[in-house]
Amino acid sequence: MTFLPVVAWPLLLFLVLAALVAVWWPSDGRMPVGRSGRAGAVTGSPGSVGAGTVPTGRSVRSALSRPAGTRWRLTVAVALLGTAALRPGLPGGEVDTTAANLNVYFVVDTTTSIVAEDYGDERPRVLGVRDDIVDIARALPGARYSVLTFDQSTRVRLPLTTDTTALGAAVETLAPEPSEYSRGTTVSEARERLAALLEQASTAQPERGRVVFYLGDGEQTAADPPAPFEIREGLVNGGAVLGYGTSEGGRMRATAARFGSSTEYLKDPTTGEDARSVADDGTLRAIAEQLRVPYVHREAGDGIGAVVDGIDLDRYGTNAEIEQQRVRAREELYWPLLLGVAGLAVWEIGAAVAGITSSRRRREAAP
Repeated sequence: MTFLPVVAWPLLLFLVLAALVAVWWPSDGRMPVGRSGRAGAVTGSPGSVGAGTVPTGRSVRSALSRPAGTRWRLTVAVALLGTAALRPGLPGGEVDTTAANLNVYFVVDTTTSIVAEDYGDERPRVLGVRDDIVDIARALPGARYSVLTFDQSTRVRLPLTTDTTALGAAVETLAPEPSEYSRGTTVSEARERLAALLEQASTAQPERGRVVFYLGDGEQTAADPPAPFEIREGLVNGGAVLGYGTSEGGRMRATAARFGSSTEYLKDPTTGEDARSVADDGTLRAIAEQLRVPYVHREAGDGIGAVVDGIDLDRYGTNAEIEQQRVRAREELYWPLLLGVAGLAVWEIGAAVAGITSSRRRREAAP
């Protein structure tokens, strides 16, 4: 049997002990005393009850107001939860899993313009970005994925991982910077951070392919022209620059740091009319040339084939597909323990309901 604790075992042991103390501690905070009933010096005459008297016998037992049966059930529940938190398991056989020998980096524009409503049926561009990231991950299963976003600065939203659930969560929460903080950004803001990540990956695992997908609209709002999006040759082994938006542009709803999107559209301060973001295909094509990857303009409903077809899976996979790997399976045993905890919880609820009902009947029967 093997164990994979959800937290460090010293912390887990402390939590279990703390829970047991809470179960057995007297409900009124008084410590149980011996048969003599004294916890120290007692003042007053024998048999008197006063300020210096300590409860004895039944008085002490009554302080432990929680029934003994309840305490033992809670003790068993704590033990079961503690054991489940150790994640016991039995080694199983080997199973096939798929893993592309690729690191996939998604570089996403999260400036205010990414919510411009000119994607498909006047939908925000960010919806197309989310859909395409999910589709690319499905087309390259088993790869390692990372998400970088840029606006005023560049952030690594998701470090390299094979966990598609984590990728889905990162994609679902993609949101633009608050419009009140927008001060103009450059389309090459992520260059240095991306280059550093690619260099690290190349040094650590040179045999793995490094694929970059840049997703944005190409709109340069900073006063200065964008710096070249230059990455050292050989660091990028494939990918694409994906463009969103139209030359006519789209309106943008205001976004706030605390309250999310607004029903109001941003205004152009020079005209007072609704501001419009216009996609710049020329800038995106320049970025694609600098990264040595193709440029693909995206429309609602486009398939993902044209985006991933250029990736060299003959080199980074097996037979132009993903390579098969065999990993050792593990039979998890924590779930029967949790079923036991659920059964004890149902028992405790039933006992509490029965106690309340019995108490009510006694009160009604009393003169």
